[in-house]
Amino acid sequence: MANQQEGEQRGTRQIIEGVVISSRMQKTVVVQTERRLRHPEYRRVVRQRGKVYAHDEQGVAKEGSRVRLVETRPLSKTKRWRVLEVLS
Repeated sequence: MANQQEGEQRGTRQIIEGVVISSRMQKTVVVQTERRLRHPEYRRVVRQRGKVYAHDEQGVAKEGSRVRLVETRPLSKTKRWRVLEVLS
């Protein structure tokens, strides 16, 4: 179906938070995300870090800013996120 029916909703979009580690590109920021999980064997809490590229239309996010990202359609080869808001 090309058209969406009235009242039909898209799937829920994932929202993540992270810290901007690079803002040198135009309209793109690189954000480092962090997850805390328990190691399956040693039962110790470990941090897993990831790096995502996000679209920043206004260019308000600077290096060191904490941002909230929302999942979006593919915008380029690597960009799958969009800056929702700058937290600090």
